Amino acid sequence: MAVAVAQLDQLVVDFLAHLEFERGLSRNTLEAYRTDLLQLGAFLAKRNEDVLTIGHSELSEFLTVLARGGAAAATLQRKAACLRSFYRYLRREGLIDHDPTADLHGPRKTAKLPDVLTRDEIGALLASPAGRRPIALRDRAILELMYACGLRASEVTGLEIGDVDLHEQMLRARGKGSKERVVPIGREAIAALRAYAEHGRPELVGIANERHVFVNSRGGGLTRQGLYKIIKGHAEAVGLGGRVSPHTLRHTFATHVLSGGCDLRVLQEMLGHADVATTQVYTHLSGERLRDVYFSAHPRASVG
Repeated sequence: MAVAVAQLDQLVVDFLAHLEFERGLSRNTLEAYRTDLLQLGAFLAKRNEDVLTIGHSELSEFLTVLARGGAAAATLQRKAACLRSFYRYLRREGLIDHDPTADLHGPRKTAKLPDVLTRDEIGALLASPAGRRPIALRDRAILELMYACGLRASEVTGLEIGDVDLHEQMLRARGKGSKERVVPIGREAIAALRAYAEHGRPELVGIANERHVFVNSRGGGLTRQGLYKIIKGHAEAVGLGGRVSPHTLRHTFATHVLSGGCDLRVLQEMLGHADVATTQVYTHLSGERLRDVYFSAHPRASVG
């Protein structure tokens, strides 16, 4: 007989609490893991199987069914990682005496490099918020800061007044798993932030006691959805619609500073990557850029 729904729910709650307090995983990751495990529970309920007694074959079939349903390779990789973590937790807690995920692997991710803007394209995007209206000053500050510092969307929306030091030209970013890092801010971004802080934000916030740096038109903290709409709107205005997301600015920052001579370990620190292997994708991007420059610039490199 399958494990009761209430029992599975409690196992998931306990597991997620362990991840949050012992490993400091982000809210988004915890929510994704919760969805994955409830999806497994629904799969097993249809087969009248117990989450505590199934083996490798059942879990492998679960991933296979999802793959046949059109799940992306990256999604399946995450689900496999979730299952491995969950069953290792159950074994450590003494709830099972075997690990059915010992040889469980998701499909290989396809090597897809992130989209990166050229210097002309990023210049056009940064110039899109024109004028001195509070919203324009806010948008310009957002775009300049994201390109200057390589911030994630959640780091931008979570940025608080006390996190930014305009005099020292540094900010404190809260990354994945509540990890903090200090990132330098470039000259143009500092100028945009000063203009927003002096002439834009006060008018948007009014008398409200809002701690977040970036706010919406009503003076409340900006959401990730709101940030996405801002970036999408300016991208469409300069002919880059469909190509630009908050993460595109992060990729562009990383590629440009690396191609400009930045050390890979320094870039890893600025991006907040736990593993330098994650940062190494940008060496491939820089290689692609070098190749493009070579074939367009060298008089004897191109055909015809």
